[in-house]
Amino acid sequence: MQIEIIHQDDYCLLVNKPNNVLVHHAFHSRNKINEESLLQLLDNQLKRKFYPVHRLDRKTSGVILLATKKEYVAKFQALFRGNHIKKTYYGVVRGFTKDQMLINSPVKGRDATIYKEAETHLKLLDKITIDIPVKPYITSRYTLVQLSPKTGRMHQLRIHMNKISHPLINDAKYGDKNHDLMYEKRFGWKNLFLHAGSLEFIHPFTNKKIFAKGNFSQDWIQLFQKFSWKDPLF
Repeated sequence: MQIEIIHQDDYCLLVNKPNNVLVHHAFHSRNKINEESLLQLLDNQLKRKFYPVHRLDRKTSGVILLATKKEYVAKFQALFRGNHIKKTYYGVVRGFTKDQMLINSPVKGRDATIYKEAETHLKLLDKITIDIPVKPYITSRYTLVQLSPKTGRMHQLRIHMNKISHPLINDAKYGDKNHDLMYEKRFGWKNLFLHAGSLEFIHPFTNKKIFAKGNFSQDWIQLFQKFSWKDPLF
């Protein structure tokens, strides 16, 4: 598998992570032998090691930032902690959302027991009603949304969409299995429709403005064509 390189310099690497690829394996992961992580794929492709600055879920595609040396990680992570990195995601959700929403609802932290404050800004980009019945309705309604998280909690966007009753399509954990099944049967789309479209920040070492965008996968391109939606990255 070839990984799309978006930006590379002496300090960092920005790539477009495919769906269903782990960023790295847990130390005792059972899948360690059976599949290659993003870090392993990059090691094979570029013949060097990289160090993740943040995470994307296995099922989420899109732009991810890695450091070229371990000692550079903290400097980039400080940008995330200080909310100095603009993160823009795109999702397809069940139903019609409001034109704009602020979702300010705590989610559980990585220890899965403590709730932490989480904030997401939502913007409606497009919507469609299609004449395919999904229980209990005779038609189906979907919205293309732009999501801007101001915090970086685990599964934040997926949980927030579920909390406002507009779950992401093909989200096996927080979604609606009836709609997910329809997408697979009618269109052949199985991947989670959540994509980290872009990262924008001032480089902490070079002071240059970085705008990195990751192209959508084939599922997304087919969906845009099928629903007559414009690609929001162009």
